[in-house]
Amino acid sequence: MKKKVFVDTDIIYDLIGKRDPFYLAAAQLFTLADEGKVQIFISALSLANIHDLISKQRSDEEAKEILRKLKVLIYITPLNDKIIDLALNSEFPDFEDAIQYYSALQNDIEVLLTRNLKDYRKAQIAVLTAQDFINL
Repeated sequence: MKKKVFVDTDIIYDLIGKRDPFYLAAAQLFTLADEGKVQIFISALSLANIHDLISKQRSDEEAKEILRKLKVLIYITPLNDKIIDLALNSEFPDFEDAIQYYSALQNDIEVLLTRNLKDYRKAQIAVLTAQDFINL
């Protein structure tokens, strides 16, 4: 069975924006997905956030084309009332991180990948950087 991982917005943007020093780990992670070794899940919120970030540097059509290519490698988790309620009533210092966390939890994903480990200290699932996951 393929390992299911939930990836937050930063790691996706590391890949698309080729942001050093994080690009290599993100690229390796998405290569694992391309090879069928892992399943990458992201929140619908992340897709919107990534579009917003990309479209500040490129045209809307270029941003959409990048997302079309990305979508081949990922599964998108829905954002619903329950996830929003959980996030709004959580102790997470960052609302977006809470949405990411509860999106993973509500979709039975046991590993969340982020560069922002400190905001997930009370997580009930494994929270790793992309590099730490690759090293496993």
